Amino acid sequence: MADFLQVELVAADRTVWSGEATMVIARTVDGDVGVLRGHAPMLSLLTQATVEITEPESGGVVAAVEGGFISVANDRVSILSERAVLAEEIDVTAARQDLEAASAIEDPEESAAAVRSAEARIRAVEKAG
Repeated sequence: MADFLQVELVAADRTVWSGEATMVIARTVDGDVGVLRGHAPMLSLLTQATVEITEPESGGVVAAVEGGFISVANDRVSILSERAVLAEEIDVTAARQDLEAASAIEDPEESAAAVRSAEARIRAVEKAG
């Protein structure tokens, strides 16, 4: 068995992060899931939230994802999302402005999605802080 998880965080337009990790935490539609070595195979839908990847030596990586999938098998974790951004790439001021603007959107579903997206980016920055 490998010493670490092999993790890939992939957005539609790029590989956001790839490397070894000791743990991955992600929010699925069924709740939060933590993945360690030896985790049972799994495929689940992600919500708009943060993903936390604990690296073996340097601490961790936090990213905001806008839904997608997480796949776990044989100590490999693949996180696929239409949009994913690392915490250090997020402009928190813009995310807070997006959160304020989301409340003015008339369509309730569109407003809720915009709120979740902005909140996920803000949380990613706070967790990485």
